[in-house]
Amino acid sequence: MSGRSVEVALWKAGRLKIRYPAEVVARSPTRLSVRAPWAAEGVRDFGFVRFEPGDVFVEHYWSDRWYTVKEVWSADGGLKGWYCDITRPAEFGAAGVTVEDLDLDLWVSADGSEVLRLDEDEFAASGLAVTDPEAAERAVTALDELERLGRRGLVALLDG
Repeated sequence: MSGRSVEVALWKAGRLKIRYPAEVVARSPTRLSVRAPWAAEGVRDFGFVRFEPGDVFVEHYWSDRWYTVKEVWSADGGLKGWYCDITRPAEFGAAGVTVEDLDLDLWVSADGSEVLRLDEDEFAASGLAVTDPEAAERAVTALDELERLGRRGLVALLDG
């Protein structure tokens, strides 16, 4: 399975946000890890990190967890950090992985000095707490869990 090309499809609010090819790094019954180059156009500068052409993402998806974790590597091989998306559990299929973004995000810098909760305003505005209160609760719980892990280091999560 390792080295096989698959497709990652990221959905948000019922619409396909982005679709891109990736290479399988590892697979277990509940986890799929893939490697892919930065798939968006140009540079995205968040202020605390820049995603840019040449960056490589090693992305970890779980079918039994409400988040994804993306290791962000620069073109020169330096770890920038981990960008974590709060999502519904990933769906694995023959062609790849499909995941639904629930707006909440977490950034953990490579040295662990920054652990930033992101997009809580977007999450509140999404209305998920009204339309699917159980999913909203699971999303907030997942963000809290990732923040705790981020403060202790995400490496143990990814090695397990």
